[in-house]
Amino acid sequence: MAQFLVFAELVVHSACFFCGIITASSVKITEVEFGGRCMLYGSVRYNATSEEFSVSSSSNASLCLFVSIISGLISIYCFFVVLYCIYASCVGGVQRGSVGVTLSLALAASFLFFLLISGCILNVGLNSLCQSITTAKDLKSCQDAQSTNWNEPYKASQFYTSLHNAQVSAWVNFFFWVVALVLLIIQKKRGTQFTQLTGTGDPETDPIFHRPQ
Repeated sequence: MAQFLVFAELVVHSACFFCGIITASSVKITEVEFGGRCMLYGSVRYNATSEEFSVSSSSNASLCLFVSIISGLISIYCFFVVLYCIYASCVGGVQRGSVGVTLSLALAASFLFFLLISGCILNVGLNSLCQSITTAKDLKSCQDAQSTNWNEPYKASQFYTSLHNAQVSAWVNFFFWVVALVLLIIQKKRGTQFTQLTGTGDPETDPIFHRPQ
């Protein structure tokens, strides 16, 4: 059981790492397309004469920065957790007692809180922008605006796809952290620890993860 928990936690942290990278990079791509402006909760107008969109208002850049920083920090944390667990399991041993599990639980709960906020910001912010776009011009979907002309210096050819990817990956990340929290709670209740037994000394015959004695 302990071996399964270790493996499951490694898989979950790996998934969280990639989700965080997708969210942060997707938000940044959208900012670049709009000349550094954060278009979450933004509004646009449509010029029928020139047949192009232009930006009426945008949110404070700190809003997109918040989402990117949260996702980036979580990815960095997951990256080092995965590296440490793999390294320690191969060459030494990983000891994580009650204090370590409690600290991990606190971090997981904090990450869940901030991911919930980030997911809501992305969800409501994108819906607000899309409502402004479909109101300004009669479009079937917000995604259709990607193929419509935008006035300079904006090149919003992938803004909806990027923000949609950021939104989905943020909620997937939230789900994986719920799983991670459940795994930590199980470890806390079972009193399990990461341990590695002393093997035969042969790296080809000794398993990576060993059962505690």
